[in-house]
Amino acid sequence: MLALVQRVSEAAVRVDGRITGEIGAGLLVLLCAERGDDDSFCQRLLARLFKLRCFSDEAGRMNRSVVDVAGGLLIVPQFTLAADTRSGTRPSFTGAAPPDEGRRLYELFVRLARQAYAPVGTGVFGADMKVSLINDGPVTLWLRQGLKAELPT
Repeated sequence: MLALVQRVSEAAVRVDGRITGEIGAGLLVLLCAERGDDDSFCQRLLARLFKLRCFSDEAGRMNRSVVDVAGGLLIVPQFTLAADTRSGTRPSFTGAAPPDEGRRLYELFVRLARQAYAPVGTGVFGADMKVSLINDGPVTLWLRQGLKAELPT
């Protein structure tokens, strides 16, 4: 699984002009399931996300997690994170999980997040979404959990 995590002052997702999810200060999580991912990857990636120290303490150092600062989570499905752009001019998305499996893993990730933490907003899997955000810092980080994360590069 891939997650592009952005520390935000605020973020929202709109589908057909309607807000489907929004948060104040917290983390915008663009999430992609890759081929071969399973349920355990959701659990491990979520645990890493909750522990990720990307919020500043009193000294201005990144020592606090989203849990520590009681920030929001806005989880947005984005299969394009799995794009292979190494050749040609059109990205290949063969590394992304098939749509049914991607949806299942996205919904599991959201369900686990909501069971463990609130508030959690979401995008809509497969929809044409408009995502707005104010990146705080800016702070943007990659998290990867799964088979490809464990391979040496």
